[in-house]
Amino acid sequence: MSEQPATTAFTDLQLPQAVKQGVADAGFEVCTPIQAQALPLALAGRDVAGQAQTGTGKTAAFLLAMFNYLLTRPADTNRSPTQPRAIILAPTRELAIQIHRDAVTLGKYVDFKFGLVYGGTGYESQRNHLSLGVDVLIGTPGRLIDYFKQGVFDLKAVQVVVLDEADRMFDLGFIKDIRYVLRRMPRPAQRLGMLFSATLSYRVMELAYEHMNNPEFVRIEPDKVTVDTVKQVVYHPASSEKMRLLVGLLRSMDPLRSLVFTNTKGAAERVSAWLRSNGFNAEALTGDVPQMQRLRLLEQFTQGELPVMIATDVAARGLHIPDVSHVFNYDLPQDAEDYVHRIGRTARAGNSGDAISFACEEYAYSLTDIEAFIDHSLPVERINTELLPQLTPPAPRAYRSRQQPGKRPRSDNGGRANRHKNKRKSVHNHDANSAPSHNNSASPTQRKPTPQRSDTRRTERLTPNPHAAPRRKPTIG
Repeated sequence: MSEQPATTAFTDLQLPQAVKQGVADAGFEVCTPIQAQALPLALAGRDVAGQAQTGTGKTAAFLLAMFNYLLTRPADTNRSPTQPRAIILAPTRELAIQIHRDAVTLGKYVDFKFGLVYGGTGYESQRNHLSLGVDVLIGTPGRLIDYFKQGVFDLKAVQVVVLDEADRMFDLGFIKDIRYVLRRMPRPAQRLGMLFSATLSYRVMELAYEHMNNPEFVRIEPDKVTVDTVKQVVYHPASSEKMRLLVGLLRSMDPLRSLVFTNTKGAAERVSAWLRSNGFNAEALTGDVPQMQRLRLLEQFTQGELPVMIATDVAARGLHIPDVSHVFNYDLPQDAEDYVHRIGRTARAGNSGDAISFACEEYAYSLTDIEAFIDHSLPVERINTELLPQLTPPAPRAYRSRQQPGKRPRSDNGGRANRHKNKRKSVHNHDANSAPSHNNSASPTQRKPTPQRSDTRRTERLTPNPHAAPRRKPTIG
């Protein structure tokens, strides 16, 4: 379809006055490309499946279209308070929270009750709030279906349904849950459907055709996966040099708000421990961080109180954090699409940003797939000695002290059996200043003798009981 002019103003759109007032208070004046193309279609009552880069205004597009649809089409007079009029599904709780926050801001002057449900915390409080009745329900699939099966609400009066980050729904295995929810709503022709995602893969388009009413597909720069304002470079360090290189780059760039991505929880905790021991205020955001602590870390990072956050891909999608200056791929992602979503955390709303990737020997194989996906090669930067400072190692297992008190932290190397086995191994990753070393020079005479354990219990079990009844021989009959 033809592209709308980039200077479309919100005042030019046919929005209800209450919605326009909320938009003005939020400081929105000119539509982004995805808003300029998707909003006229959705305001006309057409289903929309939109693709655009992360951070280009998809959330505001579907929220404004939803408000317009609900205000211009009154609910059925027989609708009960526990029948939401709109459902918005998000793959992660962080994204659900952000959508709810934006909905409250833009919907300041509309008379709608908003509900928010997600896993990890507040089970009873969310249930009680939902039982009082909401107009717009925002949540993650698992918790939403849980309350639905309990009969806390039903989906018979849904007028608008929104799927945000639809491709991530597939990645996280939510697609069966999504279909379960959609099949219990009114037919697609009786509701407005909107689907937005950073990528529109074949399976996402199949879902759109199956559960939407002849949707209009809107693509913004489909041939350009990453935005031009992100400066992307790649370094080729050895695995033992990555920590020193990260510290050297952080010191030389002095970034104000940086995201460092790792592929595992254990790596995130080790990186945060090394950064803290070398003068950086850094914390790790991983999948098992308690919800209240997660929200506190995100708030501190957003407000600039926490300059460096280390995250796994649980935080790579759906988080709207303004003014992220640098994104570091400490570990190259194993999925090329995750690279796009990671670096999409920076250079939002027309700002510029830097994306620095480390292609070590462990993850360098992903680089070819990433460059093929983004359709260009990443510029290679040389590593000089100034970028490899000597580091102060953290205290042994320093990252474990960040766990909740009273909880036994999980080992990165497995269960109890592996913990005993790993005591005899040299953990070379914990020494970022030198090459791996393995000290096997200890002679047998220098090793402590293994104490002999008494086997009294086994002897007692083998001693016959004189008072026990004699065993009967089995008979074959």
